[in-house]
Amino acid sequence: MVDSISFSFQDAFASERRKAKMLNFSIAYGKTPVGLSKDWKVTVTEARRTVDLWYNDRKEVLKWQKERKKEACESQRVHTLLGRARRFPKIDLANNYHKGHIERAAINTPVQGSAADVAMCAMLEISNNMKLKELGWKLLLQVHDEVILEGPTESAEVAKAIVVECMTKPFNGENFLRVGLSVDANCAQNWYAAK
Repeated sequence: MVDSISFSFQDAFASERRKAKMLNFSIAYGKTPVGLSKDWKVTVTEARRTVDLWYNDRKEVLKWQKERKKEACESQRVHTLLGRARRFPKIDLANNYHKGHIERAAINTPVQGSAADVAMCAMLEISNNMKLKELGWKLLLQVHDEVILEGPTESAEVAKAIVVECMTKPFNGENFLRVGLSVDANCAQNWYAAK
């Protein structure tokens, strides 16, 4: 008799993956070693060492974050990719607690706001696409970076290809970013099945 053993790195290192994901998002949005130590239940020294190691490998991130904080302080606003501004009119009057909140918002806004810019442009491309309309497809919903459309089953694969094209080239059929936009697309009877 032979027994089989199934091993998944994803399962075996689930805790480490969760910590890495938490670390990346936390630092990207300005979490301090004190906050990280509470989340991970480690000493502040251990958390600070982890944060320092993270930044040592990503010096450009630290530089960019400092630039956004400076921009928020000097011009009292930061901008998204498409130029939408988030204003901080009272930053010069803020106490340390509120200044920390504003600095985190100054880091978060260009990232999250620019992602929203891309999603919004992709949705406009999808909604204005004549071929999708001719095929009977309608944009129903957006959830973060996902869009959900509804249409006839017989044209689903054709519609999927058009949607992928719209999402990878969301700026009037172009992508002016220095990075590609990858898209995972599925056809299913409902959102749950598409996941």
